[in-house]
Amino acid sequence: MASLLTHPVVPAALGIALGKRHIPGSALFLGILLSVIPDADVIAFKFGIPYGDMLGHRGLSHSLLFAAVMALCLCALPRFSNHRGRIFLFLFISAASHGLLDAMTTGGMGVGFFIPFSGDRYFLPVRPIRVSPLSVKGFFTGRGWLIFQSELVWVWLPCTVAAVLGILWQRRAKARA
Repeated sequence: MASLLTHPVVPAALGIALGKRHIPGSALFLGILLSVIPDADVIAFKFGIPYGDMLGHRGLSHSLLFAAVMALCLCALPRFSNHRGRIFLFLFISAASHGLLDAMTTGGMGVGFFIPFSGDRYFLPVRPIRVSPLSVKGFFTGRGWLIFQSELVWVWLPCTVAAVLGILWQRRAKARA
């Protein structure tokens, strides 16, 4: 998996790029939350559920269905009544980005994008992100630093560029208005 430090970078960058006018702070917070929630599936190990099970790590909670259901439930909140479509799309991308980042890692069993309809697990053709350990303790080692470096290059840097370009685009639009 990509680390819990890195998953929130995608919705944060997207929210910054689109601006508060399009993605209010409450939606940004929920997007960040949705980007990390899928890894709560590691609790399955405590209940003896194997990694490769539908309810195991990188299973149902990493699926596109899970992302859609979570986004649909949260965009139904009254505060989003004027922009449900936009908020749904933002929240869906935020949740789905978790599985996409994990599918770019160098280890694990792949991601069950289509669970419960298919138990197959997938990686993306490009897998430049070093897989992160499942424990917090394992991340704070020399190996953890190498993992974080790959995340900086393949996630943080592109997301930072996207956020900066979004800010510049917003300023340009304001200047024209």
